[in-house]
This record gives sequence, C-alpha cells and structure tokens, in this order.
Amino acid sequence: MTNWIETYRGTVPPWECDVTEHFTIAYYFERLEEAEPNLADALGLGERLRAGGFARRLDVRFARELRAGSSFQIDSAPLAVDDGLRLGHRFVDSANGETVTWIAEDWELASAPLSATQQSAIGGRLAVWEGPAVEPRPEPKSSAGFIPTSRGRVKPGDVDTAGRFALAAMVHRFTDACIQAGSAIGMDAEFMEKSRRGFSTFELGLRITGALRLDDPYLVETGIAHLGNSSLRLVHVMTDPRSGTEVARLGQYGVNLDLDARRPAKFPDEIRARALPLVIETG
Repeated sequence: MTNWIETYRGTVPPWECDVTEHFTIAYYFERLEEAEPNLADALGLGERLRAGGFARRLDVRFARELRAGSSFQIDSAPLAVDDGLRLGHRFVDSANGETVTWIAEDWELASAPLSATQQSAIGGRLAVWEGPAVEPRPEPKSSAGFIPTSRGRVKPGDVDTAGRFALAAMVHRFTDACIQAGSAIGMDAEFMEKSRRGFSTFELGLRITGALRLDDPYLVETGIAHLGNSSLRLVHVMTDPRSGTEVARLGQYGVNLDLDARRPAKFPDEIRARALPLVIETG
C-alpha cells in the first residue's frame, strides 16, 4: 500500500476490553490520538492539528474484533487534498497482516485552507483507499425524542496535550450513553448477563465541531435512528449545557450480539416494544 506509513504499534491489554469481550471502542480513538499527530508531523501539519479550530469527521468501520492479547499497528496516509484534507488510517493485526478497522478522516478547512505549497507537497504523497466506502446515513431532523444518557464535567485525565477534551474521553462518554440507552429499552446488565448478549458496534460516524476544556460541563442526549431485527443505530449528541452549543455527535451502528456464537441475534419482542417509542425522525 504505497505511501502508507506506520504511525502506531502496540497491543490490547485485557483491562481495555468491554462486556462484549473485545477491544473497547474508545481505546481505538486513544491509539488514534497517538497515530494522527505522527502522520500530521510527517505532512508538515503538526502545528495545524495541535492548534485545532476546525471541524473534523471520522468514519470508522470495524471489520473484525480485536480481543485481549491482540497485537496491532496503525498505518496512515493522506488520501485527498483540496480546500480540506482527507486522511486514512487502518488498524492492522500484526499477527497476520489483516486490516481489522478502517478510519476515513476529513478535516474541514474551507475557512482556512492549506497553502498551495502545502497542497502540492501533500498531493505528492497521496495513497489509495482500499477500505469500505462511507455510507451516508440520515441525520435526525430535530432533537425531539432524545433522552439524556451522559452528563458530567471534563476531568484532568480527559484532556489531550492541547488542553481540549480528548477524542478517547469523548468516546468513553458516548459509550456511557450507549449503555444508558440500552438500559432504557431493557438491554441492561441483568439482561446481558443472563442472555449472554452485548451490543457490538460495527460502524461509527463522529463529527467534532467544538471543544470543551478542563472542568467544562457536558451533556449527551441519544435517539434511536434505526431499529432492525438485530441491528440498532443510535445518534448521540454532546453539547455544552450552559449554552446548548453542540460539541460533537456520534452515529453508532451495531447489533445485538450473541456472545457465545459471536453472531447477531434477534431483539426480544419486549425490547423492541420499549425501543419503538424512542425511534426519532430522520431525513
């Protein structure tokens, strides 16, 4: 894969796995927070990334699980450059070379585009994306029907090197929101333990439009954008509750996973009945 460079190499410790018995999704973003600056520095954009001030979108597709004891590396590359910048990251199982997760990242730079010199330099290093195409998903028409699912304040351990609410810390809060939303429809700890079920995410769409800093409050509210026989798409919106300003939103698509068969399982009728009133209007 020409022009891809290694930006991270490490492992999955068992304490970073979740109730579905695989690598917790927030820790993918923690590793990405190490990989992305390495790519940005290689492209001469390290200071631009650290300064922030622009919106970013990350589309994540999980092709296969990473489990406790897995070793992996991240390869990264620029994919396109114009008035914005498109980057690619792939998580690779170090044992067999298989790509297990693909992340397509877009920097929205229309208000402060890269210089012609920067565009030319990066344009000579573009790589080919061999991952899945990003599928457009309908967004909620309003916040009507959303329920509160996570609330708190940014703690010292939540901030990145630039002093902002870090990617992984935000996704940990979205994970809290997912579990709260599950409890609201009956997919609580008792159900998951007795039934040997868990919610397994296969797709994420994260858009970051603002920033929170140390001791700032946050609120996450969640709606169900899709309810299938075994699949569920949640939309989580994080705001600053003082102003109502949106900071980030995450579209999370997953399945009701049979933890023993490692296959999707149909939602029980009682869970579907509790979920239906929480389905929001999209378009």
